[in-house]
Amino acid sequence: MKSYIELWKAKDAWTNLPKEDRGNYLSKLAPSIQYFAEKGVEIVSWGLIEENTFNKADYDFFAIWNMPNEEIVKEFEVLIEGTGWYNYFEQINACGKVTTPDEVIGKLIEM
Repeated sequence: MKSYIELWKAKDAWTNLPKEDRGNYLSKLAPSIQYFAEKGVEIVSWGLIEENTFNKADYDFFAIWNMPNEEIVKEFEVLIEGTGWYNYFEQINACGKVTTPDEVIGKLIEM
């Protein structure tokens, strides 16, 4: 199992689109969410990053997904890039094997 975290904010190319065009674009992406759900991808959380967050990331939105394997991760990344998403949004991603706090702490100690 892998966790995949996205942080994004709109570029001018997005905010300059008419609202109708934004809605049409996003509605075309909706079936992809169902497709990945059928492949075992779980939406853990989507949300807006709150302004009062300590040491806030310079992004406005986040999504956290659990993905069953590396193949699905790669398929997801190819799909997102192929939709032109990155033309409209500045985004950073993080992905890693789901593990335990003890494993991460062990890695921190080993550094």
